[in-house]
Amino acid sequence: MLTLFFVSTGAQAQFGKKLLKKGNIDAAKKVTKAATLSDSDMAALSLQSVQWMDENNPIAEVGTSYGDRLAKLVDGLENEDGLQLNFKVYEVVDVNAFATPDGSVRVMAGLMDIMTDAELLSVIGHEIGHVKLGHSKKRYQSAYTISAAKDVAMANTGAGKVLADDQIGGFVENVLNAQFSQSNESASDEYGFKLLVAHGLDYHGMEGAFQKLADLSGDGGKGALTSSHPGSAKRATRAKEWADKEDAKN
Repeated sequence: MLTLFFVSTGAQAQFGKKLLKKGNIDAAKKVTKAATLSDSDMAALSLQSVQWMDENNPIAEVGTSYGDRLAKLVDGLENEDGLQLNFKVYEVVDVNAFATPDGSVRVMAGLMDIMTDAELLSVIGHEIGHVKLGHSKKRYQSAYTISAAKDVAMANTGAGKVLADDQIGGFVENVLNAQFSQSNESASDEYGFKLLVAHGLDYHGMEGAFQKLADLSGDGGKGALTSSHPGSAKRATRAKEWADKEDAKN
């Protein structure tokens, strides 16, 4: 959040003069644009960040155990309700997964190590939900605004840059550190569950996935992936209720 403190009329006038610098004008435009990024701009920004992440993480290619397992799991999920998806595994120990506005889904090997195929698919469905429901786009807008706010301060030194190559890493960090709201998480849980049902996949896996995250944290769902997916134990219970209702239909 950018906060401006005006302590006197003179300070305001001085600030106004600084704002007229070209760097400040460009940065201020960027702050305004952040709230109104078009879908095409968002897709381009998303792709740029994913390319950076792919270049800075070891990828499990097809032909490796992780790569082959994920490719088999997501076969048939390349297009979800009009959204083109692409999937990769990062060979890192993190227990995590994420999806970006352009439809890039990235799964960490650490998550694959502790989850069954059905549980892993439920997490992937949940992450796709964040994209389809617009949560990921808002997360990117927020991170972009933070980056823009930093540029306003940097512009006064002549060092401001607008998402140059050396800024992408910081931008990605802002994105990954941002947390979704409880309502966003709940909505994505439901989207992911319905995705599993629609594709004829094992929807019981969602309960197991959340229970494992709760057990991993030892405190009801905080830590690792659970840091951005709070209340995993309660969500496991809710997923079981959904599964029981779905079972009753069959």
